Amino acid sequence: MSSAISCRGLRKVYPGGLEAVRGLDLEIAAGDCFGLLGPNGAGKTTTIEILEGLLAPTAGEVSIFGRNWRQHASEIRQWLGVSLQETRLSEQLTVRETLALFASFYRFPRDLDEVLNSLQLQEKRDTLLGKLSGGQRQRVAVATALVAAPRILFLDEPTTGLDPQSRRQLWQVIREFQQQGGTVLLTTHYLDEAERLADRIAIMDLGRIIAQGTPQQLIDSLHGEHVIEFTVAGQPSGTVDWLSIAGVNRAQQREGNVQLHAAAPHQVLPELLRVLERAGGRLERLSTRQATLEDVFVQLTGRRLHEEGQDEGGPHGDGQEERIEEAAS
Repeated sequence: MSSAISCRGLRKVYPGGLEAVRGLDLEIAAGDCFGLLGPNGAGKTTTIEILEGLLAPTAGEVSIFGRNWRQHASEIRQWLGVSLQETRLSEQLTVRETLALFASFYRFPRDLDEVLNSLQLQEKRDTLLGKLSGGQRQRVAVATALVAAPRILFLDEPTTGLDPQSRRQLWQVIREFQQQGGTVLLTTHYLDEAERLADRIAIMDLGRIIAQGTPQQLIDSLHGEHVIEFTVAGQPSGTVDWLSIAGVNRAQQREGNVQLHAAAPHQVLPELLRVLERAGGRLERLSTRQATLEDVFVQLTGRRLHEEGQDEGGPHGDGQEERIEEAAS
């Protein structure tokens, strides 16, 4: 399958020496939904802005359907639809006027009513943007990207602020765009969303790709299809060697919660109870579930993606993105 987006050796160094992207290689096939995930400061925003032609790389090459930004900028811009996490739109324009404005930027835009219908915005077509809810504004932002009739759709946190029903509706819009041959580059803090939508996923950290594959391939990399989670009272759980339990592939302890990864939890659980009994511990809570992308993310980066923005002082939330913004300005 041909590549929609390709980059080789991509680097971005801001004035002052901050290296936001460090030799990144990326290949996105035409027709794929590709998820780009990572903690704060990973370099996602910088990477996407380079791919969109908003930033020039310090080194490396970017190709969009075989074209490059230096020689074919006007042509490439006609192929892209971009929905930012925080799109600033005029609150004094109606929804339809906003779409008409964005449609005027492209040679062959989509029909406005078709776009309004696809995003459940027809009833709001004559409403000023300043009168819309946050979720409705987010749908308008996605509509401004779709009205371009793009070949590639860049979606940065597209479902932030949407209720569950609106999220599912937008997922359907993305799938229909793909079915018509479109390519999607998606960033999201909802790992269930990435798992449902993305054909392939790359996880970034500190300017590099640290893992890449289909959602199932990434989950399989944990060497255990199931996760056993529990807390222990009595004997401190840190004194037990959980890896000594037959069938446990990986163990981790975080904030009093123990996670064991195993392919066959029904074989692990009896031995786990025996180990706890010998150690004088007592189960307070226990659950089993299938491994998810969240487990992959924690294993690779050391933290949960939904915690980003809550803990700016952590090992990956060190304010790098804020420093990038300062350097860029």
